[in-house]
Amino acid sequence: MTRYRLLRVLLASIIATAIFPAFASSFAGTTGGATSGGASNTSGSTSGDDKVILQARDDAAGFVASDGRIRGAQLEAALRLVRERHEAAQGMSDMQLARAILAR
Repeated sequence: MTRYRLLRVLLASIIATAIFPAFASSFAGTTGGATSGGASNTSGSTSGDDKVILQARDDAAGFVASDGRIRGAQLEAALRLVRERHEAAQGMSDMQLARAILAR
């Protein structure tokens, strides 16, 4: 790995940590709560966000590996979500965010 590439990977990891702090915890075992009627209550929960990000990993890998030529629907959904929820992500390129998703 070249020094430049190593620096880029390190930077992506740092960005991922800064942007995805809510996603850092495992969503296993968190349901967002349930009401007595059995309906799920996801208000204030990030488990749905976690799921979108995790499902986008394969698309993100394809996007990075193809140098941005392959864009999957799950990656597009994750990019939209991250940009809506995290102001810092709004100024980042799709490639930077895809790498951050992979580094997560």
